[in-house]
Amino acid sequence: MMFGLTGLAPIDGWALASIISKATGYGAALLAMGGPMFVLTFQKVPEDVLRLTRQIAIGAVIIGLAVLTLQFGVRAARISGMGFAGATDTMMLGLIWDSPLGTAALWRGVGLTLILAIVLKGAIGLVTSAMGAVLIATSYTFIGHSLGDPRWLLAGLLIVHLLAAAFWVAALAPLHRAVGGTDGAIILHRFGIIASLTVGLLVVVGTTFAWFMTGSVAALLGTAYGWTLLLKLLLVTGLMGIAALNKWRLVPALVAGETSAARSLRRSIRAEIFVVVIILIITATLTVVTTPPVNL
Repeated sequence: MMFGLTGLAPIDGWALASIISKATGYGAALLAMGGPMFVLTFQKVPEDVLRLTRQIAIGAVIIGLAVLTLQFGVRAARISGMGFAGATDTMMLGLIWDSPLGTAALWRGVGLTLILAIVLKGAIGLVTSAMGAVLIATSYTFIGHSLGDPRWLLAGLLIVHLLAAAFWVAALAPLHRAVGGTDGAIILHRFGIIASLTVGLLVVVGTTFAWFMTGSVAALLGTAYGWTLLLKLLLVTGLMGIAALNKWRLVPALVAGETSAARSLRRSIRAEIFVVVIILIITATLTVVTTPPVNL
């Protein structure tokens, strides 16, 4: 079997700028979407944990909106081939706004704005910000690799995948804060139970989506998309391994009152955050410079 890098686009400065802006945008979107879900699920955790969750979600909204604007310029520069002149050309920017990218940006912008309601305590704030999370997830179905066939199945899988990932990613910093607190062990134990379901969703949805994008082992091993996807899956497997260590070893140790458990858990959660950052970069690379085998 011949291994190769079929479907790999040229990587220049603007492609790198696109990868960085996309990875940042993905991170901001996940934190913004996951904030309301965490608050909705853990309404009775200590106030400082909820406050941190809200602060991160608001910060993610600000970064997400800024990146959304930046991505228009980067996209215009790449499409036009004119570099910075293309990034600021009103005609090119107008063309992009009238494209599916513009539609996705509109949905995402509205969704991000609705997330700001997370500062409102009570049902109105939670429902409004949760609606924002759904709009953000839906915005990604207008662009990217989910545009293949079967269209609605891929779109549905992507929405579920994003919401599940968002809950996990947005929970990391609040959980890091909760470790060592009065109810830290209870919160982490409850998260571990919910995360088990989340992991199952991510595995099923991710595997199904990957199959539709590749279609065969030969396509997986013979394309740039396939190799990049394998690297992402390897990192996700590592992330799940860390999560399993937390659930089955470190959280029970925290419950048992072991003195080193809190320190080990914080270190483990920081490792999860690091792996998530790498996964976001790999995901951005996957969508910017590779083409799924089914589209070749």
